[in-house]
Amino acid sequence: MELKIVELEREPIEFDLQFKPGAIQYGEEAQQTGLLAAEGLAEVLHEHRGPKDVVADIRLRGKWKGNFQLPCARCVEDVATALEGEFDLIFRPMGVDAGPGERSISAVETEIGYYQKDSLLLEDVLREQVLLSLPVRTLCKEDCKGLCPHCGGNRNNQTCSCEEGQADPRWEALGELRGRIKSQD
Repeated sequence: MELKIVELEREPIEFDLQFKPGAIQYGEEAQQTGLLAAEGLAEVLHEHRGPKDVVADIRLRGKWKGNFQLPCARCVEDVATALEGEFDLIFRPMGVDAGPGERSISAVETEIGYYQKDSLLLEDVLREQVLLSLPVRTLCKEDCKGLCPHCGGNRNNQTCSCEEGQADPRWEALGELRGRIKSQD
């Protein structure tokens, strides 16, 4: 859904939409498995910067909810995860804050996004919100055994016949030193 400044200048736009899986691409981090419901309000805020300098910001408030498949951090099997969130965001026209040189920004200014060509795509905002809400680490179960580092087999599904005790040859010198210290005791 494209939110155009021209339309928002006339009146705020309320939205209550459902996006099918595949309508929004999330990359390899997540895969949408059901409908993504999003509802909220888009409106224009006029920022007066001087007598004739008015900037049209887009304020976007809403909430979203959906089901996703996330890869397990240990065995990379898909994990069904329900995610939801709320947002209250400000978007400014691209380049309006550009100045002749570099300048520092305040903490409040780090929360401002930018839009191009007098419009903003709701799908882009939702993609960002979903990706920001992903858990840092997803596990299929607390005691997930992960993948075998040698053969790549999922150790939750099969017992691996690879040697567990294969040590890095660079540690052999320390192993010999430990053996000599124990024999002196």
